[in-house]
Amino acid sequence: MIVLVVAARLSTAAGFAVFSMVYMVFTVLLGVNVSYVGQALVLERGSGRVRAACRSAVAFTAAASAVLGWGMAAGLLFVPGATARGLAVLGLVLPVVLTQDGMRYCFSALRLPHLALLADAVRLLVAVPALAAQPHAAGAVRLVAVWGVSGVPALLVGAALLRRRLRPAPGEPRPPVDIRPYLRSGHLGQRFVVEFGVGNATSQLAVVGLGLFAAPLAVGALRGATTLFGPMNVLFNSATAFGPPLLNRVRGTDGKVRATAVLAVVLAAVAAAWTTVLTLLPAHAGRALLGDTWSASAALLPASGSQYACIALGTSALLTLRVLRPRATLPIQVVFSLASVVFMLAGYRLDGVLGAAWGLALGSALKAVALWSRIAVERRAAAAAVPVEPRRPPGGPAASEELPTGSA
Repeated sequence: MIVLVVAARLSTAAGFAVFSMVYMVFTVLLGVNVSYVGQALVLERGSGRVRAACRSAVAFTAAASAVLGWGMAAGLLFVPGATARGLAVLGLVLPVVLTQDGMRYCFSALRLPHLALLADAVRLLVAVPALAAQPHAAGAVRLVAVWGVSGVPALLVGAALLRRRLRPAPGEPRPPVDIRPYLRSGHLGQRFVVEFGVGNATSQLAVVGLGLFAAPLAVGALRGATTLFGPMNVLFNSATAFGPPLLNRVRGTDGKVRATAVLAVVLAAVAAAWTTVLTLLPAHAGRALLGDTWSASAALLPASGSQYACIALGTSALLTLRVLRPRATLPIQVVFSLASVVFMLAGYRLDGVLGAAWGLALGSALKAVALWSRIAVERRAAAAAVPVEPRRPPGGPAASEELPTGSA
């Protein structure tokens, strides 16, 4: 968010449009990498297995981003236009920014989230001053280059912190780095990429679809209301990034479900509290945040707050299934992401933009119900798989026990 604000203040309107386009492409590539590598990595268990997986994940991310990024740069090198040049520069720095970001999931898998925070803090403390030092009306190509190169210190810090923790235990052989699992059909990350693609495409389709039927003010109001809940998105992303390794420390299926049920209640309560804060915000403070869009967005806060409370329930359920049955989430994500678009458009048809907001809330609620219903199925299956101890007769030995020699 700070990078975009600084870039907007430095750029012309045309320059910021190009920078925003390049940054949007980066966020899509980042989401694909997080889904394919990061979300699969945090599900690994066992200290030796996790260390080996982290080494492979870093190597694969660096190699894949270099092939993709440098290939993109070479292909766009002679294409005219500021957007093409900006994307070419993005390709050059892609290995730096994606590898640095991917290390966060290594620290998560190693249960060292404070080291992820340290590396990301270095990224922030270097990138923002580096961008702010650029002259006014700096071109998008220059800003993209500075933003990308400013990730090198954080990359080096993360690599140094990881190197110490990825050494094999004394007497344990050092396994070779193996990226072949990421290239095989059936890799778990492939399903997570499809989930990301469906969810990302659905959100874009929702905006496009609403734009076809609604006035620009309605679209802006919905976007503005969603923007106000940005802090909740940070919490949801943190839960999916850092939750699985912590949840794997909880024993038994019932214990895991209870832990995430508590998390669901807490996140939903936070969403409700944040909605209350925004509702009570004075009008002048709201206008300082969203400008003229505030009055239209403020009317959507009850619906958007309900949606985010439902997203909190769904995120916690998704986290549970990622640990219990990671392959069970894809069909639910596909069906109910598409259903959310249908509900949004139907809601707009019935009651304008307010109906669209309530339609999105309904889609999120039904997805949460479907996810928790699948958890109930997995919980019953786990309970049925537990062997039942035979009942011991009163005062006698168990049926499987034999009386010792000499016993009466």
